[in-house]
This record gives sequence, structure tokens and C-alpha cells, in this order.
Amino acid sequence: MDKRMRVRFAPSPTGYLHVGGARTALFNWLLARKHGGVFILRVEDTDIERSSEEMVVGILEGLDFLGINPDEGPFFQSSFVEAHLAAAQKLLEEGKAYYDFTPKTVTDDRTKDRVRPWSESGKEQNRYRDMPLGEALERLRAGEKAAIRLKVPEQGKSRFEDMVFGTQERDYSDIEDLVLVRSGGHPLYNLSVVVDDIEMGITDVVRGQDHLTNTHKQVLIYDALGASIPRFGHLPLISAPGKEKLSKRKHGEVVSVTTYRERGFVPDALVNFLALLGWSPGDDTEIMSRTELIERFSLEAVNKSAAIFNFNESDQRDWTDPKALWMNGEYIKLMELDRLGPMVAVFLKRAGLWRDEYETTRRDWYHRTIDVLRARYRTLADFAELGRPYFSDHYNFEPSGVKKNLAKEGLKALLEGLADRLSGLAEFTHESVESALRQFAEENGVKAGLLINASRTVLTGQSVGPGMFEIFALLGQEQSVARLRKAGEAGAL
Repeated sequence: MDKRMRVRFAPSPTGYLHVGGARTALFNWLLARKHGGVFILRVEDTDIERSSEEMVVGILEGLDFLGINPDEGPFFQSSFVEAHLAAAQKLLEEGKAYYDFTPKTVTDDRTKDRVRPWSESGKEQNRYRDMPLGEALERLRAGEKAAIRLKVPEQGKSRFEDMVFGTQERDYSDIEDLVLVRSGGHPLYNLSVVVDDIEMGITDVVRGQDHLTNTHKQVLIYDALGASIPRFGHLPLISAPGKEKLSKRKHGEVVSVTTYRERGFVPDALVNFLALLGWSPGDDTEIMSRTELIERFSLEAVNKSAAIFNFNESDQRDWTDPKALWMNGEYIKLMELDRLGPMVAVFLKRAGLWRDEYETTRRDWYHRTIDVLRARYRTLADFAELGRPYFSDHYNFEPSGVKKNLAKEGLKALLEGLADRLSGLAEFTHESVESALRQFAEENGVKAGLLINASRTVLTGQSVGPGMFEIFALLGQEQSVARLRKAGEAGAL
């Protein structure tokens, strides 16, 4: 018999992949990889009103982007409804569940108030709890509707050991007789998830802290079905900056994995960042490869307090967690150019800046350019936005750069003269351009810095960037000279 660890990520398809869900999937994936286990994806799509094919696609795309790929699945919970109903029927036949004919309005009020359908004092005894099954079936055949409830023991406690929070106990008197199947024949979450986990041989259930209450109920169902109870580990929730719950409804795109893909995050960087939301390797190490994360990850090192996901809600242009941006920039700096090149190409293509020659005759230039630019960029999108002047003659001028670097009287004539000098160079290299510019500055009685800063703004529209002579070398002689000569026409001077 296969004794390998089997874990699962079981999202409800109610929208895009939330960063909290992504972290749960990642932790399960890391455990499976560390222990030679199996990572399963099961979409819990039985809530028809809240599920759609589009939402399922959003979750699958998010996982695929992160590279958190399942060993089995995706499975869809709606495919297993017959098994869920069969389990409820088994519990009925064994006297562990019963038909409850209480009208829905009364049931709704009772559930809302968290009142058990019976109490030890007998003040609210549920007359259906001990009704013979045969009598209940006769009423069903007569057309009455009934839910199926689990008989929760009257005395004792539900207990399990949580791999993160330790021993968890709850009095049975605090747990209502669980509805397993609605009166309309629809199995409910707690029954469905237990049956699916049993059928799939799940050994470890790792999910959010908000499921702790459900776990006590599910332990009762495992016991009633005579099944082994898996190990449970509940992950502290991720909070927004104000320590409120990170919410799809309130925080929108900020919590969507798809947003990070569209804004130029490297998958490995986002995985690294998510891993450190509530978990630590035990030292100050922050940049870790997937292999290192797998080797070092453990549930025992998960923090019991909520992780804070920092972002600026008031600025949608620059709202991202600063640490996430920093980490993404570090990955961009460290990546091999053969990996980084195709990622950058995606954003250049979207911006209409891509040329097929970057993969053929100008491949070396393309790699050299992104290698120079990446030292200052934090996202892949920066290459198409901030890096536009290197791939197109059409770019904007920063007003602050124009004011700072192009305001000196007579600068237009100096730049035109510099253009003439550079156009006459036999070789156009970092060294030859620097020598020519400094000599030209000396001849005209101005500081070289004046021409360097002015040239930067004219050639790139910006006041900061790579070394100026690297910029000249990247743009080449023809393009550099043309931009210097057209500076006035471009409105910069």
C-alpha cells in the first residue's frame, strides 16, 4: 500500500487565485516535494450559484503561472456528488444520521443562533433525531422534504492535534447536529470534503486558519464513517496593512495572483515572497530558490500570528508590497539572460516594441541591453515602460529631467556640436565616446557633467539610468547622433 504523503489544494471557484490561496497551495506543494509525496488539485465547485468555468480558469492560470503544478487533477468536486450522497445514506442506515423534517425557516433561524437541535436538559429536544428510519422514509415517500443531519454525541469533546496550533478541543455541546445534505438533496461542504479526502487518500490537510471550526465538525464525520483522520495543519491568515482580513471584495486586484503576472512579476520571485508570508527558514535568508524552499520548509516553522501583506491602498500605481518589489528586482538581477529575455519579450510585444531580429541578428544586442537595464528595474513591465527609449524613437521626456538637465542657455548648440563630433568617430565604443565628449567639453569651456546629463535626458527622456557611455554604446552611433540633433525638435530644448 502506498504510504506516501498525499496533500491537496481545494479552492472554491469564486474568482481569481487569491494570494492567500496561492500561499496555501504553495505550502502543500512544498510539503509534497519535500517528502516525496503527491500534490492534488481539487476544485470544490458544488456551489452552483458561486461557481463558473471562467472562475475555474482564473485559478488554474494562477497556479500555472506560479509553477505550482499538481501531480493529480484537477478534479472537480461536483463529479463526486453520488459518493457524497452514498456516504450520507450509509450514516442513516447505521443510525449515525437522521432525517430532519424541520421547516427551512425554522432551521435557518436555529442555525443563525448557533442553537443545537437538542440539549441535555431536554428543553429543545429534536423529535426527529430518534425517529425510526422506516417512519422517516414513509414521510419522504409522501412528498415531505427533509435534510440529513449527523448525530453529534451529547457528551464529550472533539479533539485533534494541529501541526501549527497544537492541541485543539471543542465541547460536543457547542456543535450543532451538522446538516450533511440539504432538503433539496444537495450535499454540504463538510460532508463532501471529508468523503473526497477519504477517497483520495489525503494524509495531511493544510489549509487556512478560518477552517479550524470546520475541522472539529469534519473529525466527527471521519469518526462516523470509520475512516482514519488525516493530520491537520492550519495556516494563520494573511492580513492587510491595518490588520484586517485580506479580502477579494475589499482589496480587489491587490490580492490577485494574475495582477502580479500582468504587472511583471517573475514567478520564482512571487513564490519566494509568498513562502515568507508567515514562514521563516530560521535565519535571515530571504532569497531562496525553489530547491532551497523545498529543503528548508516545515510546518513547525510557520508563525502562529497573521502575516501582514503591505500595500498602499491609496496609490493604485505603486501599491505593491515593497518587499515583494525588492525581491522581484533581485530575481531580475540574478536571472540568466536566456531565461530573462523571453520574459521581457512578453512585455515588449504588448507595448509594440518587439522586433523579431532580437531573437536572431540582434540577439546579442538585446541581451546586452536588458543586462544593462535590469540593475535598476524591479518588474518586467519596467523594461517596456522605463526602457522604452532603448527600443523605440518615440518616448516621453520627464519634465523634471528637462528642467534639471536642459535649462542652460546655449545647450542646444553644444549638443549639436557634440553630435557632429560623435558622427565623425571611426569607432563608436564606450571608451571612444567618453574621450570625445570630455575633449569637446574642455574645448568649449564647460564641465563634462553638463553634457553627460543633458545627453542622458535627450537620448532617453530621463534624468537617471545606466552609465551615460553605456547608453551611447547601446543606442549606437546613428541613433545617438540623430537624437542629439533632433533634441530641439522633440521639444526638450
